[in-house]
Amino acid sequence: MTPDYDAIVVGGGPAGMMAGLLFARAGCKVVVLEKHADFLRDFRGDTVHPSTLELLRELGLLDEFLKRPHDKVRSLTARVADRQITIADLSHLPVETRFIAMMPQWEFLDFLADEARRYPTFSLRMEAEAVDLVIEGGHVAGVRLKDGEELRARLTLAADGRGSVLRDKAGLPKKDLGAPIDVLWFRLPKQPTPTNETGGTFGAGTLVVEIDRGDYWQCAYVVPKGAAEEIRGKGIETFRADVRRAAPDLGDAVDTLEDWDQVKLLSVSLDRLERWWRPGLLAIGDAAHAMSPVGGVGINLAVQDAVAAANILAAPLASGGNLDPLLEQVQARRLFPTRVIQAVQKAVHDRVLTPLVVRRAVLQKVPLPLRLFERFPILRRIPARLVGLGVRREHIRSPDAGLRR
Repeated sequence: MTPDYDAIVVGGGPAGMMAGLLFARAGCKVVVLEKHADFLRDFRGDTVHPSTLELLRELGLLDEFLKRPHDKVRSLTARVADRQITIADLSHLPVETRFIAMMPQWEFLDFLADEARRYPTFSLRMEAEAVDLVIEGGHVAGVRLKDGEELRARLTLAADGRGSVLRDKAGLPKKDLGAPIDVLWFRLPKQPTPTNETGGTFGAGTLVVEIDRGDYWQCAYVVPKGAAEEIRGKGIETFRADVRRAAPDLGDAVDTLEDWDQVKLLSVSLDRLERWWRPGLLAIGDAAHAMSPVGGVGINLAVQDAVAAANILAAPLASGGNLDPLLEQVQARRLFPTRVIQAVQKAVHDRVLTPLVVRRAVLQKVPLPLRLFERFPILRRIPARLVGLGVRREHIRSPDAGLRR
């Protein structure tokens, strides 16, 4: 049966939308399937790091992107034992965009969708939920939607997130690295300040990450894995008191938490597929590797996957070549940076978050590693490089077929 598309991308998140844009740019007929009606969902990763900003620059899209509402974060701080410690200074990165753009993820995805629509070979279908694979002769030939419709393509990209249906249907083996924490997300109002004040507050057995979104805080209250129900059972008043005690600087804003509808649970996972592909299918982004929120690198690692996939697969796909021998090359390219970042995240889980949040250690003084950041500011460049640019950074090498309208 003749395929409907060159590529079907399942999932309209950062990996899926970037892949759709790049494959369409290369002249491939591609459709992105997004199960929701829009991109407007809160408490998703909103940090667009320099690695992603530089990719947009390479595509000639950065200036237009930065017209969208955003804030610039040039350093990352932690508040420990009543002291403010700068732990990452992005001002020395060897790129032009030495900041993190704090932008609602729906703005980022909407921007990518608008740019992708400039290519006649691109289409985006909302409220199109893929629930199964079409497999013919052991080869993934497309997907089946919830309403029974079947779509066929020469390549299917599973970019449907950490709860990926397609990776399970494909029988791809997964390695669970374990995560000792979950996160409770909520908003609190704030007064706008001249500089972005994103940071974290380490308290007595607590950690609150406060993301400065201009006129409100997007707060992440870190809790032991599986503890959310017990916390809810104690009531919202007790939770307000816990938050106020953990982060006194939030002040009276905590009183705006009136019920549990304002608090969302992120069940933290840290895992990766042992094999990201099978004939006709490739998993990228969170579908291939669920990342911890530590460092806020998930979006950017997913985008890097999409770029690597397009660099390796887009030209052969556009010319009608056989992709199956190339799929493992994408995994080989992206597995090393995934392992490195996940190893760092696991180390933070085991050495910082487990003692602090699970065992409820009391930090009476600033730990030695953080004191070193104060004494030797040059050390701040190390986490800045890891968070800002990652490992084995990708560049746009996929072809431009010149079809942009």
